[in-house]
Amino acid sequence: MAEHNELGQKGEQLAAQYLTKKGYQVIETNWRFLSLEADIIALKDNLLVIVEVKTRKGNYFGEPEAFVNKQKQKNLIKTANEYIVRNNLNYEVRFDIVSIILTNNETKINHIEDAFLFSR
Repeated sequence: MAEHNELGQKGEQLAAQYLTKKGYQVIETNWRFLSLEADIIALKDNLLVIVEVKTRKGNYFGEPEAFVNKQKQKNLIKTANEYIVRNNLNYEVRFDIVSIILTNNETKINHIEDAFLFSR
């Protein structure tokens, strides 16, 4: 497996553990719709939370969350809509980003709640 894929998987595992400790119920990981994907889908306080995880080895080129661009946001909204329809859900939806920087001696996790708005 390519190094960046391993880094991404490690970040997603750390994010799921972090969210669980914060009281989120992780109900899906790597949920796919066509070529789109939601890294983590969780429930908390009667909210459906769609989480994008961005993991980097450093922030030399910027913080990881800065790489969740408008197209990625649109794709996450499409994925969330499909998930809601397929599962006949009636929750309010929130989009979060979990930004992770993994260095040789430190793990920095930044959880950004309500990172962007849900619009149809």
